[in-house]
Formats: sequence, C-alpha cells, structure tokens
Amino acid sequence: MSPDPGFAIRPVRSGEHQALGEISACAYLDGGLLAHGADDPYLDVLRDVPRRAAEAEVLVAVDVDGTLLGGVTFVSRGGAPWADIAGPDEAEFRVLAVSGAARGRGVGEALVRACADRARAREGCLRLVLSVTPQAVAARRLYDRTGFARAPHRDWEPLPGLPLLAYEMTL
Repeated sequence: MSPDPGFAIRPVRSGEHQALGEISACAYLDGGLLAHGADDPYLDVLRDVPRRAAEAEVLVAVDVDGTLLGGVTFVSRGGAPWADIAGPDEAEFRVLAVSGAARGRGVGEALVRACADRARAREGCLRLVLSVTPQAVAARRLYDRTGFARAPHRDWEPLPGLPLLAYEMTL
C-alpha cells in the first residue's frame, strides 16, 4: 500500500469487484463519456472487473476506513489483453475512474502515478500510454499535469464515430 495521508493505492480484492465496476460505470455515465448513455454496451466492460483483474492488474484507491474511492486497469506491455495502443516497449492504463464522492482529493492523480511507477519498474519499458475521449476534459487536464503529452499520430477509433485521443509519457 502507498503511504498517503488520506488513502492508499493497492491491488483490487475480489470482494471489491462489484463496487469498483459500479464506480467505473457511474464515472463514465456521469462524465458523459458514453455515446449511448445508459444503453451503451461499454458499460458491461466497465462493470466486468473480474475479467480485468484476471487479464491485467487492477489497482484501487481505498480510504482509511476501507471505502473504495476509485480504480484503474494497468497493462504492463503491448500485446497483452487490455492493451489498445501499447507497443512491446510500452505500458498502458485504461478505465481510470474515481467515485463522485472522492473527486477533488487527488485520487485520480495518485492512480495515474501508481501506473507510471509500475511502468518505470518494468525493465525495457520506455513509455506509458493511454487513450481518452475528447469529452473527458478533466482527465485530459490530469494527464497534462502528470507529464503526458498528446500523441495525435496514435489517435484512433475503436468504433466508427468514436474517436479516442492518445497520450504518452516518456519514462
């Protein structure tokens, strides 16, 4: 667990899967990040924390009383499940989400920094990358603040009409 005055970052526990799935779904819905709102099929992906935890590393931020504050999916290398744009010498993170009640406490930034620390610890890892919707203005400010740069040559569309902006951090 990371030493932090108000919360810690650690791997998700199986008993937290459902709660983290709901935090993720609510964060994306409340943020207007899903093209089809409550009918968006990506909600199933957001809620499927057991799958994410089996195929990647899921980290959570937990309050001192054990309350789940948010989470992120860290992918240690390109080609692995959950890697969208990472190459073999890169790591990636996805599904960064913070509960509405925890916003403004630095939870998102702490989760991003935890991913950067893990990427730096991987031998041969040169960059940490991510994709984000253009509508995620607060997340994009966070990425700018934590040392990421836009990588427009890597922008892509997982589905027609769903553009994603790419960012990368050189480690």
